[in-house]
Amino acid sequence: MQILTLPGLYNSGPGHWQTRWEAELPHVKRVEQQDWEHPVKDAWVATLSVAVNAVTDEVVLVAHSLGCALTAWWLASGMPGVLDKSKVRAALLVAPPDVGRADFPAASFSPMPLIRFPCPVAVVASSDDPWCDLSVAQDLARTWGAELHLIGAKGHINGESGLGSWKQGQDWLNTLVAKAAKTVQQ
Repeated sequence: MQILTLPGLYNSGPGHWQTRWEAELPHVKRVEQQDWEHPVKDAWVATLSVAVNAVTDEVVLVAHSLGCALTAWWLASGMPGVLDKSKVRAALLVAPPDVGRADFPAASFSPMPLIRFPCPVAVVASSDDPWCDLSVAQDLARTWGAELHLIGAKGHINGESGLGSWKQGQDWLNTLVAKAAKTVQQ
């Protein structure tokens, strides 16, 4: 399986767990957006479709922050342009933001799509995320049909959270990949 990382606003820097996973784990590749500073939902959705089409294997999406909203919008809009919609097997969504906040810097991603995901999905949330109250993250996980993992007080679960290569997140990803493989066999 190919793992595609979907960073959020401003991309993921060198200390971010997504960047470390890309360097340390096999089959992990970043979806590069054209404009990390001024995200436009439709452009990001189109870029994700191109990236998924470029993969010949099955795909697992690993999103952080605005990448979670991107994933929800992409799925809600029917994965536009994707030739084989069955190749997306699972999604790990870390620190989904509250895109409905008045101060949210990417207005085109609001409102958050409230859909049931068509594949196994897990949400990881922090109790002190400055971009999303825990109750909102819990509601999103429930609506999306996701397994919810609470990580404690780790802020926005990014490079500043001090997670390094984030072994616990890798374990959750491995469990999700195994669940996705099992659903393929059934």
